[in-house]
Amino acid sequence: MVKGRGATLQIEGRFERVDDGWCTTDEELPPVRTTVTVEKAKSVIQRNDSPDLPFEHSLNAYRGCEHGCIYCYARPSHGYLNLSPGLDFETRLFAKPDAANLLRAELAKPAYQCSAIALGSNTDPYQPIEREWKITRQIIEVLAECRHPLSIVTKSALIERDIDLLSALARENLVRVFFSFTTLDAELARRMEPRAATPRRRLLAMQRLNDGGVPCGVMVAPVIPYLTDAELENVLQAAHEHGARTAGYTLLRLPYELIALFRDWLDTHYPLRAEHVMSRLREMRGGRENDPEFSSRFSGQGLFAELLSRRFRLACERLGLNREENALDVTRFIKPDKYGQQRLF
Repeated sequence: MVKGRGATLQIEGRFERVDDGWCTTDEELPPVRTTVTVEKAKSVIQRNDSPDLPFEHSLNAYRGCEHGCIYCYARPSHGYLNLSPGLDFETRLFAKPDAANLLRAELAKPAYQCSAIALGSNTDPYQPIEREWKITRQIIEVLAECRHPLSIVTKSALIERDIDLLSALARENLVRVFFSFTTLDAELARRMEPRAATPRRRLLAMQRLNDGGVPCGVMVAPVIPYLTDAELENVLQAAHEHGARTAGYTLLRLPYELIALFRDWLDTHYPLRAEHVMSRLREMRGGRENDPEFSSRFSGQGLFAELLSRRFRLACERLGLNREENALDVTRFIKPDKYGQQRLF
C-alpha cells in the first residue's frame, strides 16, 4: 500500500510486453511520483455509440487520473499504453496541450454537426495537474466562443476557478455540471479516492456553482454493495440541499484488470466485508463479477438491483430531483475560424 494512492497493486496490463530481463527484482524501487508526458493527439472529439450513455461526443484532456479512485472503470485503458492499470494509471499521466486547437479545427469542419460534448467521461477534467496545465479551461474557452453546449462530470473543487466561463454559458443554456459522489464518509472517501476533493468540499463547490447560476446535478457513482449503498438517500439529500436539481447513479463496474485491483483493495482496507461485497456484486451481475451488457452494465439485475433502482426513484421523487431538465441548446452554435482568427475576406 502506497500512502496517498488508491491502488494497492501494480499489476500488469493485458497489453504489456513480456519482461526482457533488463530489470531485476532486487533493485531499490524509487518513490512513487506523478509524471506527466505530452501526448501528440491527432483529434480530441470521441464519438460514442453506446445506447447507455446520454451523449454522442466526449473529450478527455488527459489520460490517467491522479485522483486515484480505486473503482475507476477507465483504469484498464492504461494497458493500451503498455502501462499498469494500477499505480501507473494514477501516477503516469498524459496531457494533450494542443487539445483546444484540435477542438477548434474539428468544430470548424463543414461536416461537423453540433451535439453536446461531455468533459470527464473517462478521466476527471479538473484533476490536480489541471492547475498547471489549464487544458480544460482552454477547451471551455473555445466552446464558449462558439456557443457550443457541454456537460462536465467532476470530483474536484478546482472547477470553481472557471465559474466565470460556466456562468456565461449557463445564461444561454449551454452547460450542465455533475458532481460525482460515492460516499459522504470522509475516511472512506480518503481510502477510495485519495486525491479527489473531500465530499464536503465537493458539496461546497456545488453550492458556489449553483449560486453562480450554473445548473448542477449529482452522480452517485459507483454504488458499491455493502460499502456505500446504504448512503444513497443521504448523498441525494445532501446534494439537493447544495443546489443539485438532477441526479443519476451507476452500479460498480469491474472490467478486466479492475477485478483484481478492487479485490486487493478490499482485502487491504475492509477484509471483513470483502467477500460480502463481491458476493452481492456477483448476485447483481448475473453470477459474474462484471457484466458488459448495454442493458444492465450500469444498473445491474436481480432483486437487489431492482431495490436500488426503486430507492433511487423514490428519493428523487421526494426531493423533487429530475422533475425538469431542458436539453442543452444546440441552435446557438457558431462554427469557429479554424485558426482562431477573424476572417479577412
